[in-house]
Amino acid sequence: MGDAQETITVAELSDGPPIGQTPDQSVELPVVEILTGRGFVTGKSGGGKSNTASVIIEKLLDGGYPVMIVDIDGEYYGLKEEYEILHVGGDEECDIQVTVDHAEKIASLALEKNVPIILDVSSFLDEDEAGELLTAVSKRLFAKEKKLKQPFLMLVEEVHEWIPEKGSVGECGKMLIKIGKRGRKHGLGMVGISQRPADVKKDFITQCDWLVWHRLTWNNDTKVVSRILDNEYAEAVEDLNDGEAFMMNDWSESIQRVQFHRKKTFDAGATPGLDDVERPDLKSVSSDLVSELEEISEEEKRTEDRIEELRTQLDEKNSRIAELEKELQDARDMSRMADQFVDALLDTVKGVNPGRTEQERMRQKRRLAAGEDGADGAESAQVQQETAAAGDGGTVVDSTAEPRSGGEPPTAEANDAEAATADANDAEAPTADAGDDETADATMGQQVATDFFDGPAGDPDRNGTDESADDGDVAAAMAAVGGQGDVIDGESGATFSFDAEDPWPGEIPEERREVVEGLRRAVEAMPGKTRGMLRYYRKEGPAKPLDAHFAGGGDGDRTKAYAHNRTLRTHGFIEHAGRGYYAYRLADLIEEEAGGEFEAEELNALVTAVEDAFVK
Repeated sequence: MGDAQETITVAELSDGPPIGQTPDQSVELPVVEILTGRGFVTGKSGGGKSNTASVIIEKLLDGGYPVMIVDIDGEYYGLKEEYEILHVGGDEECDIQVTVDHAEKIASLALEKNVPIILDVSSFLDEDEAGELLTAVSKRLFAKEKKLKQPFLMLVEEVHEWIPEKGSVGECGKMLIKIGKRGRKHGLGMVGISQRPADVKKDFITQCDWLVWHRLTWNNDTKVVSRILDNEYAEAVEDLNDGEAFMMNDWSESIQRVQFHRKKTFDAGATPGLDDVERPDLKSVSSDLVSELEEISEEEKRTEDRIEELRTQLDEKNSRIAELEKELQDARDMSRMADQFVDALLDTVKGVNPGRTEQERMRQKRRLAAGEDGADGAESAQVQQETAAAGDGGTVVDSTAEPRSGGEPPTAEANDAEAATADANDAEAPTADAGDDETADATMGQQVATDFFDGPAGDPDRNGTDESADDGDVAAAMAAVGGQGDVIDGESGATFSFDAEDPWPGEIPEERREVVEGLRRAVEAMPGKTRGMLRYYRKEGPAKPLDAHFAGGGDGDRTKAYAHNRTLRTHGFIEHAGRGYYAYRLADLIEEEAGGEFEAEELNALVTAVEDAFVK
């Protein structure tokens, strides 16, 4: 900075209404007030506001004082005709192209190295990018000035675009308002330039220490003059000559009509005419200053290249992930198809559903034992004998089958070949391993439940419909699986007691009691996880055995799940619904066991009575 100047001369007094004053008298401005204060220069296009701003800047540069010009229209580069000033912006017309990453260095050059700077945001096509750069630079200047306390002026063109009277103020406007309110105490001054005072936030205008009003003609703008100066100035401001203005300031506490000097540097903001205008030779700045900014640009370029490289790698990895996800989905689809294929095989082996085959066979045995379907005593006795043989590991013989050729009666193996084939291919009935307690319990539960359906071996009634059966037969059936009036849970060892007189809630017709009784005791004889699976099917509807097993307290093991599932399926509590799903069918089972259809109310009562055995 050169020799300190206390004032700068920028204009002469003008003789004109409404104030009588001595013309041609020099008008001086105090340097410190200009550098650290808040100013506002306004006037319509062609009225001289940009010329006034340039004159003030030239006088400050002549004195070696630091300034920064925020050029929104690209009209201040003409200052380089006389001054070594750094021109930064977004295109090749500038000394160097800058971004937000240069904000710290720009502020450092301006304040610490006293380098005058034109921050040309007119060359940014993206307004948001320009706003981000101005915000970043303003923040750095404010932060540094809090420590340096060095008088510094920032001149902002078209200030109404950053701090508008109407509409929201963005981050950039908030920062400029902050500088206007608090910058003075740190030495950071600001001058706002606008051709539309009505569009500038009034909080900013009213806080300014000095104001310059060039010619204004729009009614909204002259109203602002009337509010801040007076009505007589609002009328006179419309007739001001080019470069003429009303100037008011806090240090003189007066309003002066002045004629500003003409700027001496190239007027890059002049309206183009028909005459050719040669662009003058512009002073270049020190290569050292440019190199400091270039280092940042090079580092930024390296960073951008690295980011691009990482993006490419990320795209490649995402592409590979997509391929792997597709392969995984294909594998899942294949697995799903395999499961569906296995389920289809299980359901269609020789056109027979194994679970339903055993269910129908047990139902037929019960009916024959009870003398139904026209079966006589001999047939009933024969079925009892066959059942007893099956219970000992033998094969049930279908006495109704056609004899073989040659008059030979059908053998047990021939009559039961279909059931044997189904059982051999039924993946849902795995053999219990010696060490697999849960699978063994499920198998035992299946046998115990079967005993409840069919009655103790040797009992001529075998839980049939013979009316001569009494509570003693029921007690005998229960005794066969764990004690008089008790049933032992094959999984947990818990003992369940039953009241033979009334083991269910509500009123159940006498003729339906045996059906309900048999189904309840069959359920309660099952292992806890089997009952849990039945509760899950009842609540959720069609589901897969693995899900039901897990919900029933199991660990989701496939072998165990299907062992428990087979018990439910064999006795008709569930049925295969397709695609590996099984559905709850207690209502259908009750109608089948009772041998008829019911009214909805009666059927619901029977279902409720049975469900009371496992829905706790």
